[in-house]
Amino acid sequence: MKRLWLATIVLSFGALGQQRDYGKVEIKATRVAGSVWMLQGAGGNIAVSVGDDGVVMVDDEFAPLVPKIKAALAKISQKPVRFLINTHWHFDHVGGNAGMADTAAILAHENVRKRMQAGAKILDMTIAPAEPRALPVVTYQHDVSIWLNGEPVRALHVAPGHTDGDTIVFFTRSNVVHMGDDFVTYGFPFVDLDSGGSVRGMIAAIDEVLPQIPPDAKIIPGHGPLSTVADVKKFRGTLDEIVALVARGLKSGKTVEQMQKEKLLAPYASWNGEFVKADDFIATVARDLQSKK
Repeated sequence: MKRLWLATIVLSFGALGQQRDYGKVEIKATRVAGSVWMLQGAGGNIAVSVGDDGVVMVDDEFAPLVPKIKAALAKISQKPVRFLINTHWHFDHVGGNAGMADTAAILAHENVRKRMQAGAKILDMTIAPAEPRALPVVTYQHDVSIWLNGEPVRALHVAPGHTDGDTIVFFTRSNVVHMGDDFVTYGFPFVDLDSGGSVRGMIAAIDEVLPQIPPDAKIIPGHGPLSTVADVKKFRGTLDEIVALVARGLKSGKTVEQMQKEKLLAPYASWNGEFVKADDFIATVARDLQSKK
């Protein structure tokens, strides 16, 4: 079952990145609030804070898109990207690191650098170790603040959720928060257990940051359209419900296969997207609950 689950994720990652025709991708820029813009193309959402001091950027999608991303940035600001924050180590969020390093100092949680440096293998897909130029040059264990454009941009490491190197970024004065992949809108979230992630940890991460987010803040998800605090709360509540359902199934002696056959997550059909299917998520939650974390 673990192998089947991983195979599905590998195919999804391939569709997400390696098989894409980047020539057809357009970078859409949306003004969010204050100094903050959101850029969307392929891969994870990008956030940028622009002003007289330069640009602070969060994530950078895939390497082939760097020229298009730079062109989109040039329409927003003529200032250089001075700092680049990675929300986690996956290649759809850090693929453009090397291309941005000509002006930007790259920051991330220390586990991001470790995993990028080591690379990874998931079944038949090998993620090679990152070139030195792409690695974060500043790492932190808990948080770091960048004071630029009249506001502190705070990068906060949270409990292992999507991975064990997750960062959530607060643009404090602009009242905007980039949640990384601890909040997505495409349906059942991908939780990378092999990178130290945890479904229970994702809930804990959201619980940690929600009290720190003003109720009227604009939320940039890791993937998907601009969202609200209410959307994050609904996402968190649904995760909690699903974990409880799978936990009850395991406690009653049911196997993952039985829960899948019984369509345990049928009430959450609207979450059944192209990336992670209901059966995959049952297996993910069960594996997380059965771990020693």
